[in-house]
Amino acid sequence: MFTDEAQIEFSGGHGGAGRVSFHKPPVRGPDGGNGGKGADIYLKSSDSVTTLGYFTRHSKISAPNGEMGGTNRKSGKDGLDLIIEIPTSTEVVDLETEEKFEFPKPGIMIKIVQGGLGGRGNFEFRSSRNTTPEYAQPGLEGTKKKVKLQIKLIADIGLIGLPNSGKSSLLNELTSANAKVGNYPFTTLEPNLGVYQEGRKSRSILADIPGIIEGAGDGKGLGLKFLKHIEKVKTLFHCIPCDSLDPISDYHTVRRELEDFNPKLKRKSEVILLTKSDLVNEKGLEELKYELQGLGRQILTVSVYNFDSIENLKNFL
Repeated sequence: MFTDEAQIEFSGGHGGAGRVSFHKPPVRGPDGGNGGKGADIYLKSSDSVTTLGYFTRHSKISAPNGEMGGTNRKSGKDGLDLIIEIPTSTEVVDLETEEKFEFPKPGIMIKIVQGGLGGRGNFEFRSSRNTTPEYAQPGLEGTKKKVKLQIKLIADIGLIGLPNSGKSSLLNELTSANAKVGNYPFTTLEPNLGVYQEGRKSRSILADIPGIIEGAGDGKGLGLKFLKHIEKVKTLFHCIPCDSLDPISDYHTVRRELEDFNPKLKRKSEVILLTKSDLVNEKGLEELKYELQGLGRQILTVSVYNFDSIENLKNFL
């Protein structure tokens, strides 16, 4: 299941308690060590993570505690800090203070909660007036924070279109994704993500957005749940199958639902992909492209069964 929102409670580790301890005779005096510091929790953005699904199974996350101080003035071990990866472009909001933390690019790491300090052992409390202190400090609690995580951008490119327009097949062909494919509507029930990699540095995240039908904005078909994902991609690849009986109508059906949902989507970059181009001859393909030219969009043709068309699309990417 694709998850783009989650609410989590983070807790820093509890500081370890100081120890009450004394040297054994013939040496005398306190030797209790200090407790270790509780662990911090960091959030780190990563392109290798594409969903917040982990947090649906872990709504409360606590960092390790510091260990109790030892004898012979040995300090307890500090808790090991937690570094939790989240998708790049996630927004984190403190539900109490409304403070926002942004992760617009990979590799950003922010401390979200801090571990508590360890307590001092009884060695720290020795003095000329009290040579045998029989008390030590408990460790302090770590800070806590309830936050909301929301992915603001799920992909560089979103594949949109009516049901059964070839989006999932195209995603599988371009990336290592394994989206379900079938010759019937609503094969895709959740957005599928894949990474198109060209060389070491050039990469694009593609999202196969579930099919949109007329009335989606009113909850028909898969409804608003998936229209909102389209707000979170940089560029739209609008897929129209070449065997469509009315490609212009298909195009406007989808555009109308997008713009009714959010008028700002009018300004989002869009490319038309004529999919399943193997189903028509060259003349029919040219006639179809001519028919769609009036829409003022760049038009590419592609078929998962045509190597050259896939390579052309890769070059475009």
